[in-house]
Amino acid sequence: MPDKVLIFSRFPKAMMVRIGQRFELMDAAGKPPGEVFTADQLSGIRAMITAGGTPLGGAMMDAMPKLAAIVCYGTGYDGVDLAAAAQRGITVGHSPAANASAVADLAVTLMLAVTRRLLPADEYVRSGNWSAAKPSPLMRPQPGNPGRRVGVYGMGEIGRKIASRVAAFETEVGYFSRSRHDVPYQYLPSLEALAEWCSVLMIAVRVGVDTHHAVDANILRKLGKEGYVVNISRGSVIDQAALVDALAEGSIAGAGLDVFAKEPHAPDVLTGFPNVVLTPHVGGHTIESHVAMQDCVIANLEAYFAGKPLAYPVS
Repeated sequence: MPDKVLIFSRFPKAMMVRIGQRFELMDAAGKPPGEVFTADQLSGIRAMITAGGTPLGGAMMDAMPKLAAIVCYGTGYDGVDLAAAAQRGITVGHSPAANASAVADLAVTLMLAVTRRLLPADEYVRSGNWSAAKPSPLMRPQPGNPGRRVGVYGMGEIGRKIASRVAAFETEVGYFSRSRHDVPYQYLPSLEALAEWCSVLMIAVRVGVDTHHAVDANILRKLGKEGYVVNISRGSVIDQAALVDALAEGSIAGAGLDVFAKEPHAPDVLTGFPNVVLTPHVGGHTIESHVAMQDCVIANLEAYFAGKPLAYPVS
């Protein structure tokens, strides 16, 4: 019989088809497992699949007394209480770099869309204002990419791919991360220095206690009136209230956001700005990325059930 695996987060069924061909899946559909399955059904669960951003604490782990492997579908694992997992002898795995190219592509897309005012331009055509030759201040020429300074906050796999992509647009690239890397880009000694140096701040840092609201009112002020911020990391890295204030005051030029403080993100003040481009956390949402993430999930689960170390453990 195939090994049983609990699906903890809510996933579209299509994402689980390949995994379901190898394992017997028990889908909690985003609900607490105890509300969907009996204690007896959960008692034998040894492995589970979760989305990295879904909160998963010790109490939930205790609902499955034999749980020994948590496998995150995707690169992130910030929702998993790693200390609680370690205390219970539970190993945690993820899908490192599986969606890095797709996320980097979206970061650049957001940068181009907001700096070239793509949404107002689209509306200018659709509304008939262009054909009617009605003037629009939003259609004034904006700075282009050659010579633009792009700062990348975080130089992991996604950060490196963002840097290489924006460099192809004849930009200057600088970065700040916890450590220096052997990359052909200028290193800035702090996030403050990076924000002062660049005109586009790309957030590609891994989420943690040290990055919570790292991009706050002070960093946004240093970015300045001609500066843009693009976030494809997690919403918690930006102080969203400070961002709204900066946009309302015109103390930054605009923003491109794929992630938010609370998701799904309902219409609010942030969605009313014409100089903000928003996407619904779809950075890694390509066919190729999902295949790669599923490959990692399957490899992790197969290794665990074979009594081997996870193929892609969280380090």
